[in-house]
Amino acid sequence: MSAALAAFLRENGIRDERVLAAFAEVPRRLFVPEPLRESADGDHPLPIGHGQTISQPFVVAYMTERLRLAGNERVLEVGTGSGYQAAILARLAEEVFSIEILPELAARAREVLGELQLANVRLRTGDGSLGWPEEAPFDRIVVTAAAPDVPPALVQQLAPGGRMILPVGASAEMQMLRVVDRGNDGVTAATDLLPVRFVPLVHSSR
Repeated sequence: MSAALAAFLRENGIRDERVLAAFAEVPRRLFVPEPLRESADGDHPLPIGHGQTISQPFVVAYMTERLRLAGNERVLEVGTGSGYQAAILARLAEEVFSIEILPELAARAREVLGELQLANVRLRTGDGSLGWPEEAPFDRIVVTAAAPDVPPALVQQLAPGGRMILPVGASAEMQMLRVVDRGNDGVTAATDLLPVRFVPLVHSSR
């Protein structure tokens, strides 16, 4: 498994024991192309094809920890990619709904998540910026690609008392990781956390 990776994350400031346990249990090597598997537990992004990457483990852990998951949440993930983040979330939340716009990546993620028998993950192929309206609202939303601004549809699908985390920025050099909290009164508040670099959020033609 990935005990060494979990130990690295602990040493670098990740404190949530449930998050650390999830990283120890999920083998990152399954989510990267076979020629790169020897590098899978390193703290760096890796290419997964089609111009996309699997994110740096520390960033995945940092974002996951800040979702503040208790275990009973319904979580929307925008940008399935390799499926690694979804696999982590599956161990920390009640239900995970994940959207990937690239059919080839969605198919591969579905295969790997199926091998891990993660029955609480549902995948669909589509434009993640539109969310998953028929399953909304969501207690948590995590976006793993950068949009110029927070997609309005995702804010609308965030439940009262919910939290969303996403990278926001028009270019790779100007992205910030942002937390959006929706109060019980429906009012949202946003806080920027740290600079990041993600691939752009891909939209469908419409």
